[in-house]
Amino acid sequence: MIPGSAYLLLEDGRRFPGVPLGAPGIALGEVVFNTSMTGYQEILTDPSYAGQLVTMTYPLMGNYGVNGEDRESDGPQVAGFVVREASRVYSSWRGEASLQEYLEEHGVVGIQEVDTRALTRHIRSQGAMRAAIAPASSATEEILERIRAHPRMEGLDLACGVSTDTPYEIPAQGSERFHVVAYDFGVKSHSPLILSQMGCRVSVLPADTPAQGILAEEPDGLFVSNGPGDPAAVEKATEAILGLSERGAPVFGICLGHQLISRAFGARTYKLPFGHHGGNHPVKRLAGGAVEITAQNHGFAVEQDERGEIPGAPELRLTHVNLYDGTVEGVAHRDRPVFSVQYHPEAAPGPHDSRYLFEEFVALMEEKST
Repeated sequence: MIPGSAYLLLEDGRRFPGVPLGAPGIALGEVVFNTSMTGYQEILTDPSYAGQLVTMTYPLMGNYGVNGEDRESDGPQVAGFVVREASRVYSSWRGEASLQEYLEEHGVVGIQEVDTRALTRHIRSQGAMRAAIAPASSATEEILERIRAHPRMEGLDLACGVSTDTPYEIPAQGSERFHVVAYDFGVKSHSPLILSQMGCRVSVLPADTPAQGILAEEPDGLFVSNGPGDPAAVEKATEAILGLSERGAPVFGICLGHQLISRAFGARTYKLPFGHHGGNHPVKRLAGGAVEITAQNHGFAVEQDERGEIPGAPELRLTHVNLYDGTVEGVAHRDRPVFSVQYHPEAAPGPHDSRYLFEEFVALMEEKST
């Protein structure tokens, strides 16, 4: 490939030359950066990244290839992929194909040999913005017009685009202890798997399932999944969250699910400058002061005031806080068995500091059943 034969163009006009990676074509989306050193296949297949051009800050990607197991959905969900260097060979006993082959097979447009350090610094100072990956032959002015016509992430409901079309069930491993409904707004495969390993039969229902359909299941607990887009544009979950929690059923949410639970009880959300994306974010658990290293992927956050209260949601209390910027990382209801976190406790390949949250969810269901 000829250096400079492709480019990444930002909506503010900043242009980064590179070399094509993956499928040919033009990709549009919001450009964000992820600080993980490994797990690129899990990142590519995370439904929370729908509509985004993901930039990896670690300089080498693809060195262990891809396989049929390390995926969080049926295939890549990102709008595009940006790396400094994609390894030409892969070396792993689990590897089945190269990163280039995987992206090409699934039609994902990517770019490599980009100065990802400069790009990341630019996003950190200017904020996440719309962008495009394009061949060098594409006229910059035309691509810039397409970028500026592309919808912003604010106000976008992307959950229905990544949710399952039809309900499906994951049986409990071993003896069935509980029945959990997973409200799928872009669920990662590891979340219901962990619940299954804990003896839960998990019914995964589409994002457009009406509240009556959720309530009719009469589950022992409700899991509200992660997903992409603006939580303010996703109003479907509110009635089910409130209805089940009123009945005393435990409710647990992560990422977008955390935001939806918070909004259901009156909280507000807002767009972060460049979001949190990576596998090394420190979060303080206020009860006891332990610090968890967490995996995160979100561009929105729940509002809090200077006292650590959640405006508009007096029934919620703050449970976790981000040590980078002090943003809300977890809340719990003061009276009902409802709690949520902004990060990903199911994180694969890691870290696994927060797996205890699934145990707490199961413990709440046990408490309700006695």
